[in-house]
Amino acid sequence: MALETKHSLKHYFADRGVDRVLVLIIPALTMMLVFFVYPSIYGIFLSFHPINHSGFLGNYKSFFHDTYMRRTIFNTFRIALPVSIINISAALPVAVYVRKYVKRTRPINTLLVIPMSLGTVLIAEGLYAYLNPSGWLNQTLMDVGIISQPLRLLQNFWGVIISLVISGFPFAFLLMLSYASSINPSLELAASTLGANSRQVFRFITFPLLAPGLAITFCLNFVLAFSVFPSAELLGNPSGDSHVLAIAAADAVTQKFDYSMASTISIISAFFELFVIASVFLLRSKLYSGSTAGTKG
Repeated sequence: MALETKHSLKHYFADRGVDRVLVLIIPALTMMLVFFVYPSIYGIFLSFHPINHSGFLGNYKSFFHDTYMRRTIFNTFRIALPVSIINISAALPVAVYVRKYVKRTRPINTLLVIPMSLGTVLIAEGLYAYLNPSGWLNQTLMDVGIISQPLRLLQNFWGVIISLVISGFPFAFLLMLSYASSINPSLELAASTLGANSRQVFRFITFPLLAPGLAITFCLNFVLAFSVFPSAELLGNPSGDSHVLAIAAADAVTQKFDYSMASTISIISAFFELFVIASVFLLRSKLYSGSTAGTKG
C-alpha cells in the first residue's frame, strides 16, 4: 500500500513537471530569497517606518517636499535617458552592419568586452586623467587650435554621460548583435527578391524582428544607467547636477545613518525604473504587435 502511494505521488508530480531535476534550482532559489527577496521586502518595510516617527508615509512626504531631494529624480533621468538612447542608437546600426558584412566578429567582441571587464571605477579613473583640463584631450585640442581654453568635462553630468556610454555601449552592442544574428537571412533575401531596397528590408523585416531585443536592451541599459553611482561620484558633481538617487541613498546611510530614508529612496528609484520599463514594452507593443518568429532556431 505504501509502495503504491509512493508511485502514485511520483506520477502525480511527474505529470506536472516536478521531478528530481528541479532539486538543482534549490541553491539558486535560496540565494535569490536570501539576497534579493528578503532585502527587498525588508527595505519596503523600513521605508514605511521613519526613524523620526513621522507617520506611515513620513519618509515619502519628506522626500517629495524637499526640493533638493526631489531634484535627484530629474538628475537621474537626465543622465540615464540620454545614455540609454545614445547606446541603443549607436549599437543598433553597428550590430546590423557587423552581422551582415563582418564574418569574423570574435576580435571585435573581444575588444568590446575589455571596457565591460574594467568596471566603472577604473573607467572613471582613466577618464579623469584623460578629460581633466590638463589631460590628453584638452591639450590635444588646444595644440591643434580647435579650442582656446580647456573644455569643462568633469565635475558635471557630461563626464558621467561619457563614462556610461563607454561602459554601456559594448553591453548594448553585444546584446543587439546576438539578437540580430538570430534572424534568418532568408527572410531579408526573400524581401530583396520581391523588390525591396535595403531601407525597406530594414524597416519592414529586420527592425520588427529586432523590436523585442531592442526593448530589452534599452531597459537593461536604462536600469544600469539609472543606478549610476561611481561615475556620478568620481566624475560628476555629487552635490549638484550629478546628485542622483543612488548618491542620495548612500548619503542617507553614510552621513545620517538613516536606513529608513535610504530604503525609501531605493523604493522610489525602483518605481521609476519599473515605470520606464513598462512604458517601453507598451510602446513596443503599439509600434509592432505581429509575430517575431523567423529566427534561425
